[in-house]
Amino acid sequence: MRAVGYFTHSLSHSHRMNIAFLGLGNMGEAMATNLLKAGHQLTVYNRTASKAAPLEKLGATVAATPAQAVREAAIAFSMVTDDAALEALCTGPDGLLPALPQGAVHASCSTVAPDTNRRLAEKHAQHGSQLVAAPVFGKPDAAAAAKLWLIMAGDEAAKQTLRPVLEVLGQGSAQDFGPDPGAANIIKLCGNFMLGAAIEAMAEAFTLAQKSGLDRQQVYEFFTSTLFNVPVYKGYGKLVAERHYQPVGATPAIIRKDLRLVLDEARTQVVPMPLANLVFDRLSATMAQNEEVDWSGFAERVAKDAGL
Repeated sequence: MRAVGYFTHSLSHSHRMNIAFLGLGNMGEAMATNLLKAGHQLTVYNRTASKAAPLEKLGATVAATPAQAVREAAIAFSMVTDDAALEALCTGPDGLLPALPQGAVHASCSTVAPDTNRRLAEKHAQHGSQLVAAPVFGKPDAAAAAKLWLIMAGDEAAKQTLRPVLEVLGQGSAQDFGPDPGAANIIKLCGNFMLGAAIEAMAEAFTLAQKSGLDRQQVYEFFTSTLFNVPVYKGYGKLVAERHYQPVGATPAIIRKDLRLVLDEARTQVVPMPLANLVFDRLSATMAQNEEVDWSGFAERVAKDAGL
């Protein structure tokens, strides 16, 4: 392995791939940077072009349109805000879909409705490319450290093409949830709901403890070193214990959109989800306040309702 400026190029030329990355928010930029570090040739696209500047400095090519970004790509990643943005990226003017080479794989990483990726997967197949749903779990700092948890669902051969590239981005191998692209999005929505439920549970417990005369921080430290010694309780629990919801990983508006997708799916499948409704309402109240806080800041509503 030889150091080349900023990067350690560990790939032989035969394993370097032409990769496109579309959507350079906090998550996308961190993921794209790790693909560059791994020695892949990267072309990037972002609706706000200035966001591509840091990656251009590191050696990425910047494309003016989604179509231009994917024209020579073996794999194209997309990481955008919502269903409408993903649809526009794929099928809008200068969209990536008609421009993807035959046999190319589109790794759709955005948190969207399961049916959105199912529908787009069919359109890809008609064009001779494949869409694999590949949403990720982890905040931007986990993305930067290549410590995301990865899941995928879709065409078998396409997943095999994608797997070694995904390993650059996360810890361990991507968990495969079968041939239905929508399946990976169901898992993503279930996971985000469970995160919300954990934050609500900690907010209520720490608030009860504090009002009963105990120190929130000590309660947090006890539980996260014993019964709840897991990343989610440790990471989000720290914010809840300190009542300090910075830095902003994802905004209340973004995760509120995710909880809306959870509730849409629950309605379709006839699953009562009272706790999901509660978390959705908490996020609505937090979003309405226009505060610059992490989405877990909805925990503050619990403290305020209790008069703290």
